[in-house]
Amino acid sequence: MTRADQGVAGAPARPARTNNVLYGITAAAVLLSADIHLVLWADGFSDIAIIGPLFLVNVVGGLLIGVVMLAWRHWLPLLAAIGFGASTFGAFMMSRTVGLFGIQEMMWDVQAVLAAVAEIVAVVGGIALLVARRGGRG
Repeated sequence: MTRADQGVAGAPARPARTNNVLYGITAAAVLLSADIHLVLWADGFSDIAIIGPLFLVNVVGGLLIGVVMLAWRHWLPLLAAIGFGASTFGAFMMSRTVGLFGIQEMMWDVQAVLAAVAEIVAVVGGIALLVARRGGRG
């Protein structure tokens, strides 16, 4: 093991570096989902009853969660990222299948695919980071 691979007291530093990358990816996924919802809201979703305000709530929530994840290394922002991703992806899938508040979409455009992937990454990344936190205490 080289000196660059060692952390404090000679312990391997790679898991911490991996966690930093995963935190960044997970926060970026939450922020991407929020950004896509902001663009869609500005492009006309703001005029849709119930859905418009919910998109704006998604934007604000995603921005707060993403920024807090980067600033505060605690399990609460991770749980928030998981909840954000799961609820947003769940609503997205409902709008694609049975409909959500009277809205049913059939088209798959670039924004829809990016949002779906970002929301899945937020859930998977949040879970992986929670598991890593728990394993580190073990």
